[in-house]
Amino acid sequence: MACLGLYCGKTLLFKNDSTEIYGECGVCPRGQRTNAQKYCQPCTGSPELYDWLYLGFMAMLPLVLHWFFIEWYSGKKSSSALFQHITALFECSVAAVITLLVSDPVGVLYIRSCRVLMLSDWYTMLYNPSPDYITTVHCTHEAVYPLYTIVFIYYAFCLVLMMLLRPLLVKKIACGLGKSDRFKSIYAALYFFPILTVLQAVGGGLLYYAFPYIILVLSLVTLAVYMSASEIENCYDLLVRKKRLIVLFSHWLLHAYGIISISRVDKLEQDLPLLALVPTPALFYLFTAKFTEPSRILSEGANGH
Repeated sequence: MACLGLYCGKTLLFKNDSTEIYGECGVCPRGQRTNAQKYCQPCTGSPELYDWLYLGFMAMLPLVLHWFFIEWYSGKKSSSALFQHITALFECSVAAVITLLVSDPVGVLYIRSCRVLMLSDWYTMLYNPSPDYITTVHCTHEAVYPLYTIVFIYYAFCLVLMMLLRPLLVKKIACGLGKSDRFKSIYAALYFFPILTVLQAVGGGLLYYAFPYIILVLSLVTLAVYMSASEIENCYDLLVRKKRLIVLFSHWLLHAYGIISISRVDKLEQDLPLLALVPTPALFYLFTAKFTEPSRILSEGANGH
């Protein structure tokens, strides 16, 4: 009988030198996906560069949110912010390493994967066939193995490590904060981790194709907002504090990450010159900030210019 459905396939039950026996058409086991002949084949390939960049983006999301809320709730004079930043980086780094170690193959910093061919690969539950329009053949499986589920595993380890390490650290070093403010960055994580989980569950496929543009747009917007809020109008204002340079270089790294993700570095000699565009937004802001200063515009309007 022909195997219907985009993601239904026949699983190999027995194989020797001369015989291969396949089961009935249905869902492929975890770690396999259908080929063009509707047979379930193991995922034996390695992730492409774009796949690693996507996983890196999903791994950065909780880290960036950790840093944002730590900075938000620590206060300008708090000495605990730096230690919390380092702890958050340690938590996410260890979670990423553990996630790779527990993924197939277990015990090595390497994963095997199936290649992403189209957007529908992320939403196989929408393509269960009904041959007689009554009975549905359920063929839902992870066709993009393991890009979908590995993110959930990583978030789970991040959450566990945060609950084990951060409360002890905050209690020891966050003496400059009130008792009600010490754990607010942790409380914030208890909110954004479920949000990130739902985002991955519902929009993982969309994020896979859109994340380079999301990185570029958000990094440009946040850099402009930060420089405006910090009243940075020239290079001297930028160099007067180390924190401002750290924020600038962090955004430049995000710009470069987004550009590399968009180009996918298919042709290295052609794509590398695009990285020269990384400082352009900051330079453009510094050169044009003096022309858009509100006080200057108001004074010129009052003088009738």
